[in-house]
Amino acid sequence: MNLLVSMRYLVALDEHKHFARAAQACFVTQPALSNALRALETEFGAAIVKRGRTFVGFTSEGQRLLDSARRMLHEEELLKQDLSSVTGKPQGSLSIGVVPTAEPIAARFAAMLHARHAGIAPVVRSMSSQEIEAGLENLTLDLGLGFIERVRSGNLRLRAMAQYTEHYFLVRKADKPSAKGIQFSPPMSWKEAAALPLCLMTAEMHNRHIVDAAFTKAGAPVRPALETNSILTLALSVVGGAVCCVMPGALVGAVRAYGELQAHPLISPEVHTPIGFMSLVSDRPSRTLEAALTMAQDAAWLRHAAAHSGLLHA
Repeated sequence: MNLLVSMRYLVALDEHKHFARAAQACFVTQPALSNALRALETEFGAAIVKRGRTFVGFTSEGQRLLDSARRMLHEEELLKQDLSSVTGKPQGSLSIGVVPTAEPIAARFAAMLHARHAGIAPVVRSMSSQEIEAGLENLTLDLGLGFIERVRSGNLRLRAMAQYTEHYFLVRKADKPSAKGIQFSPPMSWKEAAALPLCLMTAEMHNRHIVDAAFTKAGAPVRPALETNSILTLALSVVGGAVCCVMPGALVGAVRAYGELQAHPLISPEVHTPIGFMSLVSDRPSRTLEAALTMAQDAAWLRHAAAHSGLLHA
């Protein structure tokens, strides 16, 4: 039995919650994955998977083994990076979890990091704030980009690194398209925006909590006409329909080419949300994470991030 391979199967089963999908993700047959997990149970003398007609979950012993598996695979990746990297040339993958509304900035960061360090292969995943925090804690993520006030409110295992401050816009269809791209219009109050048919992020997204709090503070709580957890749907609902939406500057920057849209900075109240990178506090970060954290503090990168988020010089 190859212990590391079996541990990888175990982690895949936790991620996919389905035997066939876990096997597919590991490029093996389902019987091969199941046999490896049974071999683990024999090796450790305990049932690790609760079995039914479908995957049910892990036993308490299985959960302990899963935690150990994550640590083992993390150590394996650290060792691989140490052995394959030379000074100034890190080699390996970097898993980044990002909240949907920060995806445009994460995409820029990942591309620029790879351009600076060709040996780094970033993997960017769109996730909720809760999923990012859990992924950092259980070592399935190296880095998160999201709402750092959540980390500052008491999670001592995670550190935060501010990147930019987000502002919010009411985005709607323009009366007349512009060949120059999105049209920046005079500010609008949150109370005025509340009177319009709105597409907002779904209730489990932290962005929605921020937006709802602003409408409530303005004395105008809203019931959206449409809800989504997809930033693409958020933008295209305005392009293709009769609804408006509330977007942070990073998303507005990503749709700047759409001349049929106009964006109003939202005021009364003015909402400023700090966005930043999060990582697990560690005395021994991976080579790829070290390089990413160094770039995250680079003045040129911070200027670039600021230019494509916030108020966008509206």
